[in-house]
Amino acid sequence: MSKIIIGIHGLGNKPPQKLLKRWWFQAIKEGLKTIRHPDTHFHFELVYWADILHPEPLNPSEKDEKSPFYIENPYVPATSIERKPPSELRKKVLDFIEDKMDKIFLNEDMSAKFSSITDMIIRRYFTDLDLYYSTTCKDEDNKSRLAKEIIRERLARVLKRHAHHQILLVAHSMGSIIAFEVLNQLPEGIQIDTLVTAGSPLGQPMVMGKVFAELKTESVDYAMLKTPENVSRNWYNLSDLEDKVTINYSLADDYPVNNKGIGPVDKIVYNNYIYDNKRNPHKSYGYLRTPEMADIIYDFLIRDRNKLAFWFSNRINMVITKIFRKI
Repeated sequence: MSKIIIGIHGLGNKPPQKLLKRWWFQAIKEGLKTIRHPDTHFHFELVYWADILHPEPLNPSEKDEKSPFYIENPYVPATSIERKPPSELRKKVLDFIEDKMDKIFLNEDMSAKFSSITDMIIRRYFTDLDLYYSTTCKDEDNKSRLAKEIIRERLARVLKRHAHHQILLVAHSMGSIIAFEVLNQLPEGIQIDTLVTAGSPLGQPMVMGKVFAELKTESVDYAMLKTPENVSRNWYNLSDLEDKVTINYSLADDYPVNNKGIGPVDKIVYNNYIYDNKRNPHKSYGYLRTPEMADIIYDFLIRDRNKLAFWFSNRINMVITKIFRKI
């Protein structure tokens, strides 16, 4: 069975689809290079949904930093492959904050204690998440529908189209919320071999309460948050301890295993994205090129394959690519 990597981006406006896809691809290749597999060939598709909430994309030619279409954090190669160990003190502080926030905002079944306060916090600090749940947009048939329905449909369509592939789904930031909801609604016959969430807010109690309420509303049988049943082999969750979106960096203690025994495996990583001398520990490109992400991707691609044949195939693809570039 052939394999494919499918990505879904996070919140906010984005560069045009083709450019963002190329930047994600380059970041993944960069990560594979750091673990000494630079010639690894893979199929990649990006689920792009920024246009649903932001009709005009960011402009790579825009030089005015005050323009709403200026790209503040473009893809740039890493200046260093340094791997900084996580701060044990920061980890303890975040664990303490998580425990207190969960007790304040969540009931034992992960439903929200104060739904009105949760909605207010989401509107204030998670603008696109609020738009995702509440905004009405025009779909491809020019019909008015909730943004969440159109966005979910876009991801579901791609996953269904590749149902005959082994799928590694990489979901960044708010994309992990979309992926989690879609996977809980898809038929179990559509299997996701490996799910990777990176920079995910799925551990934040306000988000968990909102997601639980949505799923319970849409399915009377939904009684708890847990790993989707169609994740068949792995769920890895990558977090940088300095990423404010992942203040609750651990999902393993929030999302029980599914009936296959699959649950989140948390990995603390160092996001090395720096642009204009400013580090952004939440940026997708930094997560995509971490050695941990590269190991997950390479292990997915090489599994069940003859390693020598896989290496030989990659060399052939590399030569063909170089030939076509010269044509």
